[in-house]
Amino acid sequence: MSSNKEIFIPGPSGRIQAKYFKSKQPAAPVALVLQPHPQYGGTMNNRIVSETYNCFYRNNFSVIRINFRGVEKSDGVFDNGQGELSDAAAALDWIEKENPGYSQCWVSGFSFGALICMQLIMRRPEVNKFIAISPQPNVYDFTFLAPCPISGLIICGKNDELVQADSILNLKKRLSLQKNIDVKFDSISNANHFYKNKELDLAKSIDDYIKDKITII
Repeated sequence: MSSNKEIFIPGPSGRIQAKYFKSKQPAAPVALVLQPHPQYGGTMNNRIVSETYNCFYRNNFSVIRINFRGVEKSDGVFDNGQGELSDAAAALDWIEKENPGYSQCWVSGFSFGALICMQLIMRRPEVNKFIAISPQPNVYDFTFLAPCPISGLIICGKNDELVQADSILNLKKRLSLQKNIDVKFDSISNANHFYKNKELDLAKSIDDYIKDKITII
């Protein structure tokens, strides 16, 4: 199956448009990648989302990325995060059913997608790891991570023009106090919120983390 096969999966408000890659490896891990904010032009074909998706598929994951409700060919209308969380949960259900013997389950998201990713891990105990890219704790309240149930990676651009550094530091401080999990923070120098001209550095950060963690769960 090509890495960019377009599919439609059932969602809570109709069809969800998705791209899906199924690994040929037995018991391959599964991953879900979530898009940035639909009302600011975010789609599953965003460069960061595509790059993250490609990192997973190059590491032999079965991986899916979706357009939230109301985006491009997905049914429904934007729902301020609640409906989008339901869409993400439906996509996770779908990829788990498609890969019943999966060895691990990862969730990732960029910007607004990072918020939905973190909300999803609070509700889904089968998720092993997360990768949150450019979360915005200055815009969204992340205090629901109490406690954060699993270890993961948070990637930020050092020159993120949309997120104040102190809001990331506060999030880091709060997560570092939690027991039994280890959230790694990786800040990419000279990178803005969208990693302009820094896509390779971003991909390397994601790839290194996946390779480091995939063998030890």
